[in-house]
Amino acid sequence: MASGPNIKPEPGQTEIWHASAVAWGARAALIRGPSGSGKSGLALELMAYGATLISDDRVLVSLSDGVPVARAPESLSGLIEARGVGLLKAEVTEAAVVSLVVDLGADEGERLPAERTVQVLGHRVPVVQKVESPHFGPAILQYLKRGRSA
Repeated sequence: MASGPNIKPEPGQTEIWHASAVAWGARAALIRGPSGSGKSGLALELMAYGATLISDDRVLVSLSDGVPVARAPESLSGLIEARGVGLLKAEVTEAAVVSLVVDLGADEGERLPAERTVQVLGHRVPVVQKVESPHFGPAILQYLKRGRSA
């Protein structure tokens, strides 16, 4: 089990997101969207490329040192659903800073879209919308690794 950075939650506000979350090092991507939109599937794809699971289906987001951090509810830690296969065990990162939100409920129509953000516990976090392309998973992982150019 990968432990991730030494991140401790601050007392106070915690949100529960209907999402999956994966990490690359200390950076997390929250993958949100309607039921059946492919949240777990994208998380599995990113894991196949080397990301680690934080949580599938539900993600706890709280502040730590003033930034939003993703964690798994204890009952879901280390498990991810693969539709048609079952619940799979996975290596996990216990906590990581929310650095990107992936919205599978909206399609991206622009080739080079303007940067969008969403509020996560009062912090602006970049958000990308779904792209129907084989490069989408690798692009999300690269975003986690190095960010986006202005």
